[in-house]
Amino acid sequence: MNGVTNISNDERAGAAIELRSVSKTYGAIQAVDGVDLRVERGEIFGLIGHNGAGKSTLFKMMLGLTPASSGEILINGGSVAGKGFRATRRSLGYLPENVVLYDNLSGLETLKFFAKLKGADLKQCAPTLERVGLAHAGSRPLREYSKGMRQRLGFAQALLGKPQVLFLDEPTNGLDPQAIRDFYLILRELRDCGVTILITSHILAELQERVDRLAIMVAGRIQALGTVQGLREQQQAPLQIELRLSEVDAVFARQSLSELSGVSCSSSTLGLSVNCPREAKLAVLGVATGLGARLLDLSITEPSLEDLFFELGKAQN
Repeated sequence: MNGVTNISNDERAGAAIELRSVSKTYGAIQAVDGVDLRVERGEIFGLIGHNGAGKSTLFKMMLGLTPASSGEILINGGSVAGKGFRATRRSLGYLPENVVLYDNLSGLETLKFFAKLKGADLKQCAPTLERVGLAHAGSRPLREYSKGMRQRLGFAQALLGKPQVLFLDEPTNGLDPQAIRDFYLILRELRDCGVTILITSHILAELQERVDRLAIMVAGRIQALGTVQGLREQQQAPLQIELRLSEVDAVFARQSLSELSGVSCSSSTLGLSVNCPREAKLAVLGVATGLGARLLDLSITEPSLEDLFFELGKAQN
């Protein structure tokens, strides 16, 4: 695959990222507070939280850009505080939230500049530009680039050197829907080759179906960790079930559903909207199927990642 090195089974053994009781203080401010985290190799892992939750600080510590106040951080089995981490850095790629580039350089010149800094093969530059959809603009100066083009170029520099671990901080800023789709397609290709990807984003709907697992940070701590479906079940988030019924049948169904514990109903444009605890799902479906042909349609909506995020925030306040 263009620009990707397949990672051997031996290289995939063990965690790509491991944090043990990691904390960071700035004077009286506790930016990160006792974080334990393990990210497996070949995993797309999401890190979400409000501004000031500690995500960017955690990124900087994992990259060795700022030291932890306490705790230990291991990347590919080596400590970020160890003498060997300088060599480990060559296997990392990083896209910061705010990409700062030189306006007078062309796109290709920019990649060559970063390739020299990383000790990467200059022959990677042109294919990497093509991979992120910028081959047509490789000779143009960056002052002519749009925000989305600059973001794609920033992603391209993170891919130089065939990294084993990618740190991506708000990577889709300024990208249009097609570019976002192409971006996540590249991430899936990288994951399939064994690359580990840690990504933050404020656009939670974007991450929901695209990460293998995620962590939610609140006030410097990880408050929830798992798959999206696992978090739904951990928080016992209710389901929304829409029943399409005639007005008369909706009245009848509402009477039957009112007998179920924890279930609440409200009228909707299609018939009946049912707020349903997860444990009452089969009972609600039993009532619905008992309507036979009078039930015109049914849909079940799981709570979104955004719903889970805000519910968790309420629980912490």
